Amino acid sequence: MSTDLATAPVKSTDLATLAQESNTRFILALFVDLRGKPCAKLVPVEAVDLLATEGVGFAGYAVGAMGQEPKDPDLMAMPDPASFTPIPFIKEGLAIVHCDPHVDGKPWAYAPRVILKALIQRAADAGYEPWVGAEVEYFLLRRTPDGGVCTADEADTAPQPCYDARGVTRMYDHLTAISTAMNTLGWSNYANDHEDANGQFEQNFEFADALTTADRVVTLRYLLSTIAAERGMIATFMPKPFADRTGSGLHLHLSLTSGGTPVFPAGDGGARRARARAVGDRLLVPRRHPRARLRAAGGGGANGQLLQADPRHQHRVGGVLVPQPAQLRRQRPHPLHPGPRRAAHRAARR
Repeated sequence: MSTDLATAPVKSTDLATLAQESNTRFILALFVDLRGKPCAKLVPVEAVDLLATEGVGFAGYAVGAMGQEPKDPDLMAMPDPASFTPIPFIKEGLAIVHCDPHVDGKPWAYAPRVILKALIQRAADAGYEPWVGAEVEYFLLRRTPDGGVCTADEADTAPQPCYDARGVTRMYDHLTAISTAMNTLGWSNYANDHEDANGQFEQNFEFADALTTADRVVTLRYLLSTIAAERGMIATFMPKPFADRTGSGLHLHLSLTSGGTPVFPAGDGGARRARARAVGDRLLVPRRHPRARLRAAGGGGANGQLLQADPRHQHRVGGVLVPQPAQLRRQRPHPLHPGPRRAAHRAARR
């Protein structure tokens, strides 16, 4: 791994300029399928103008869960320069740019980033700006001689390992490499901890607008997988890789602003509080399709469907946790939720 660290992404709308200013030589033009698999082509900087204007093509059926059949036209991944992220600490001269898949010149409706942008536009049309913070949980594993997997840290056997300082210290090199990467990219990593299960960790970064946070989650999972592999480990984001351990969640902290003003204000009573209650009820208590509005933004994997649609204050095992007046928290799923012990969980694996 290179010890060179990236600078914060340059705020430019021209992909060629971004590549030149960051000494980028190759760009991963990346998007994810409906199961979260990162799909990319490695584009040399000499072809950056072609990438910016025409995108790069993929056989959609070969990608995986993208709603295409073998006969369908290519997906053309169109880059979003605002997402350009140099990552020379992975490979010197390498950068990521997140893309919106298009078919026949139009955004492809089954692409997760396209779906999210449509939801953001619907919020904007209603006068709202969504803000999201994400808590990414994952397991660190290693291969066994018989081809199976086990906890990467052989000493991580405590019956209640959550927040164990010794477990964090044993994984210090990995955790600090990820923390340094996040801070170098300007994400403001503020905490890293051992989670509830043996081999399970969580690393947090500051909230941002919904699209930026989504791009960062995808980038972080790529960084986690790549950096773990360089140390002989496997980072998995499966909701329930072990039947006898608590599972991994992707908790989302959701807030709305309107014209820069929080829609869910702290404080007592008044018209703003009544309006916030009305907006919250529309989000949390849909009359015909419970949780449907949040499911599009929070995911619909097998485990996520098991969560209770119970938005009570500080109820930690429900589908939605309301920790304080200023925000909502979408559970997907909570680590304490046991979940079913069957292979259906593989439907949400990465």
